[in-house]
Parts: sequence; structure tokens; C-alpha cells
Amino acid sequence: MGKIFTTNFWETFTHSLTNWAVTELPSLIILFVLLFVSLRVSSFMIRKLRYFLAKRSSNDSDEPNPEVEKRLNTLMGILRKGAAMIIWAVFIMIFLKKINIDIAPILAGAGIIGLAVGFGAQELVRDFITGFFILLENQIRTGDVAILNGTGGLVEKIELRTITLRDLSGTVHVFQNGKINSVSNMTKGWSAMVFDIGVAYKEDLNKVMRIMKEVSEELRNDPDFKNLILEPMELFGLDSFGDSALIVKGRIKTKPIQQWTVGREYRKRLKEAFDAERIEIPFPHRTIYWGEEIDPLKLTMEKAEKGQTESKSN
Repeated sequence: MGKIFTTNFWETFTHSLTNWAVTELPSLIILFVLLFVSLRVSSFMIRKLRYFLAKRSSNDSDEPNPEVEKRLNTLMGILRKGAAMIIWAVFIMIFLKKINIDIAPILAGAGIIGLAVGFGAQELVRDFITGFFILLENQIRTGDVAILNGTGGLVEKIELRTITLRDLSGTVHVFQNGKINSVSNMTKGWSAMVFDIGVAYKEDLNKVMRIMKEVSEELRNDPDFKNLILEPMELFGLDSFGDSALIVKGRIKTKPIQQWTVGREYRKRLKEAFDAERIEIPFPHRTIYWGEEIDPLKLTMEKAEKGQTESKSN
């Protein structure tokens, strides 16, 4: 303890401290300044990216602002945390090197751990990356009706790892993002109900299509449905010759998720209009024969002959 207070010790300590302050301290100060600037620049760039994506989303779709905000907040939060982690990792490595700590064992250990985690969590990483791009590209949103890998339903939840659907029967389906091969969004921007209306071959097609147009216009003018329909009905005309019917195809564009409501009401009114105009909607007919077919005339003659034979014998 006595050596600490000697003149030689303090001279050595002061000399070492001065050398460190002259040679190492400026670089450490610059390092901290670069850390601060890097964090600020990354935050600024992420805010600019968020503004750009929000502007493009508002121009490209009629998506409600709260939904845009929710999706962008999720994406920007992930980017902000990821950028901060990278910057801090680089800073710590440089700082340890500056204070003469060998970082080679640390890097080697981190590499081994990262390799082990990578092998053990390949699906997890794939799910997160796929989920990030699903959110970034706005493929589907909460509240959409979508078909994922052939299964359809209402999108209840979108997360970085999974997407949750609920079908019409109430069954909940959970999909890993990394295993989604196909996404079909039935309610993005606008929806449509496509009609394949079959009528008998004897009917006048011009009359049939005129009635279909009239019914669609009547539906568009109905106060309960006019706000659900975006455009007049597109009537494509005769689409095919069926086994027992002529198929007329048409389409009505609606607001998202309203195509089924509009479609059910249109079919109901069209059936009533066809009945009023005596237009036949054909259906398959089948004749079933049970056993051998009997000729009524032949049966009558056989009964008469049998009666004559019995009268002679008497």
C-alpha cells in the first residue's frame, strides 16, 4: 500500500494517463460520436422510409389510415430494432478492440452460437422473413377474406410468424408464414360477384340479358344496396352451351367483402323477374324404369282374349 503513494508511482501513472488521453481518448470520443450519429441517421432514414411507404399506400389503395398506421408501425419497429442492434454490435466490437481486449474468441464463440441457432431455428427465421415481406408488400390485411394454400376464411390476425384465418364454420386455421405457398386476397381494393345464369334453349337471349340488366339497375337504385355497388353490371353475354341450358355470364363490382351480400340479393330478384316473365331456368330431367316396360294396349287386348276364353268354356 505504501508504494501507491510514492512519487515514482504517481509520475508513472500521470505519464500513462497523459499518453492514453493523447493517443486513445480522441478515438474513443470519435467512436461515441459516431455511435450517436449512426443511431440518429438510422432513425431518420427509417422515418423517411415510413413516410414514403405511407404515401404510396394511401395513393395505391383505399385502405383505412388506422390499418396503414398499424402495418407501418410493425414494420418500422422491426427495422429500427434491427438497425440499432447492428450498430451497437459494431460499436461494442470496436470499443473492446480499443481497450486492448482480444475480440477473436468472442467472434468465434458468437459464430458457433449463431451457427447452432441457425440450424435449430431455420423455419423460425424463414417464418419471420416471409412475414416481414407479407406486411411490407401489403399482400393481405386483418379483416380481408383470403385463401391461403387452398383454405379460405377471414383474416383475424397477421403476425411475423403466423397468419390466423377463421372459416365460415368458425374453425380457426393457423399458417406458418414460411409455409404459405399461395395467397389469394378476395377483398383487396374491390370485390366482384360473377354470375353464370342458365336459361332454357328456347328462351330469347336478348330478352334474358335485358331483364338481367334491369334487375341490376333496380338493385343499384335500392337505398340499402346502392352504396355497396361500385359500377353498373358488366354483362359479358352468352358464355357457353350447357347440357340443358344456355349460360349467360355477368359481373357486379362491389365494395370489399360485400360481393356475397349483393350476389344473394341479385339472384333472389332475378328469380322473381324470370318467374314474372315466364323464363325457364332448366334443371336436369331423368326417367327411371322399374322392371320391364308394359304396353297398356297390349295388356287390354290380353285381358279381352282371356275373358272370351272363359265365357266359351262356361
